[in-house]
Amino acid sequence: MQLDTIHKITGTLILKSGLHIGAGDSEMRIGGTDSPVVKDPLTDQPYIPGSSLKGKIRSLLEWRHGLVVATGGAPYSFKHLAQDENNSAGRDVIKLFGGAPDKAEDQLVKNIGPTRLAFWDCPLNGDWKKEAADSRHLLTTEVKSENSINRIAGTAEHPRFIERVIAGARFDFTLTLKVLEGDDLLNTVLLGLRLLELDSLGGSGSRGYGKIKFAELKLDGTDLMEQFHAITPFNQTA
Repeated sequence: MQLDTIHKITGTLILKSGLHIGAGDSEMRIGGTDSPVVKDPLTDQPYIPGSSLKGKIRSLLEWRHGLVVATGGAPYSFKHLAQDENNSAGRDVIKLFGGAPDKAEDQLVKNIGPTRLAFWDCPLNGDWKKEAADSRHLLTTEVKSENSINRIAGTAEHPRFIERVIAGARFDFTLTLKVLEGDDLLNTVLLGLRLLELDSLGGSGSRGYGKIKFAELKLDGTDLMEQFHAITPFNQTA
């Protein structure tokens, strides 16, 4: 098996609504937020972890290709592919994202080869940060208050304060795609990105958080937007 090339896909990820990807901060602060967003410890600026993008895009592709029922809700793995080796969509997911193999699938692992996709953490776009700094009043995050409503009394209960990266923020998006022996997985990657635009990233997507849009997508410096917009997620063979 030979590595033919490594493509670099770059672009801008734009927030259409506030984004919350939690920092897992267990320290309680009086008057602080209940759930802060993840931030770079050196700059104290929010970023989007590559692991969050990878996990959500993989999940959406597994749902789109009907792989979730076979796994009982677990990530699709070599074990599941071994039970249905002719499942081309499942094979592509394993090629792109990997699959936690064990000894029983050694030959399948050799046939599929290494994980093709690598996701980078997405920092705030430099130009957008400058715009935010120049505006003086524009912060990179906001604190949104939420509560539950008692249906009988009509009163708010259980208030909580959630930090979000503000709508309009832009992040530098990068991933790399290995091509081994001529395999063609780019459209599957673009399908995953299109599904993410239609769904949401991070927490509380059903409440309007985490709506995103991709712009200026390029493959090794060549414009990808026409090919990206040509992807129709629900007119393709599952």
